[in-house]
Amino acid sequence: MNVRRLIPTAAVAGAVALGLTTLSACSSSDAAEGGSDGKLNVVASFYPMQFLAEEIGGSHVSVTTLTKPGTEPHDLELSPRQTGGLSDADYILFLKGVQPAVDDAVEQAGVKNTVDAAKLTTLENHGSEVGHDHGHEEEGEEHGHEGERGHEGERGHEGEHGHEGEEEAGLDPHIWLDPVKYAEVAEGVGKSLEKADPDHAADYRKNTDALVTELNTLNTAYETGLKNTSTKTFITTHSAFGYLAERYGLTQEGIAGIDPEAEPSPARIDEIHTVAEESKATTVFFETLASDKTAKTLAKDLGLKTGVLDPLEGITDKSAGADYIEVMKSNLTALQKALGAK
Repeated sequence: MNVRRLIPTAAVAGAVALGLTTLSACSSSDAAEGGSDGKLNVVASFYPMQFLAEEIGGSHVSVTTLTKPGTEPHDLELSPRQTGGLSDADYILFLKGVQPAVDDAVEQAGVKNTVDAAKLTTLENHGSEVGHDHGHEEEGEEHGHEGERGHEGERGHEGEHGHEGEEEAGLDPHIWLDPVKYAEVAEGVGKSLEKADPDHAADYRKNTDALVTELNTLNTAYETGLKNTSTKTFITTHSAFGYLAERYGLTQEGIAGIDPEAEPSPARIDEIHTVAEESKATTVFFETLASDKTAKTLAKDLGLKTGVLDPLEGITDKSAGADYIEVMKSNLTALQKALGAK
């Protein structure tokens, strides 16, 4: 399974360099017929979307990603050739709010079968300091929930799915780091592929069901593994884990905001010092695709350990696993160690 998942990723750099020349020349209205090899030509914006397209599409799709491994997706810039090549895709899967350049290019492409994953679940406003918003609640208290939430496709939040023009207000796009929300997105992607390529609808449904089952199993592992811990607070350089924290009753204390390159303010650093002491946090987490300088400096100052908590924005040779499921399991292990799971 892992070999199959890695093959499209290995080919990404060349595809991007050629300006998406791997895509067929058929128009978006020919999606059901696919390219010359009979497969649906799918363009995914970055790894979490690529994983869904590959797992659900299976042998019926040819997936190209716009973000090559090792590239910080938030900083992605597209060449005119890449932007123009998007219009040749049969199906585009992206997540609005993560990559502004992709958002603009997708709108220009006008491909009929274009799916914004943000509209397949509910986004939340975590603001620029999501950890700070929750950081002073009592440990063990549910964060951002009204009672217990279901885990079988339940939305759990009021509000509209669409979020055009609201990114500035702090809507957090990192939905893939919550297995339950990611499963909701998977369901929507499966249905959209069935519509785009009805001849293979049964296979898309079967693959979707298999993936959702796997994500439900992952959710159960997180629920069980993080139920009893010495502390509920973790510190991270990139505030990407707000949904995960809320799902499992944890408190994310982000040094900066949801932008991984944002610099923390002096006031925020002082707050983190206080929070670390009061919450008995043990670890400052950083990610593989961004600098670890801030994390190491803060950890040294506080006498804490450092560790990797991967936001899964791309798979590289530094990733603690070959695919989404494996890296999420590694993240669980890292959290259990840092939080003192019992």
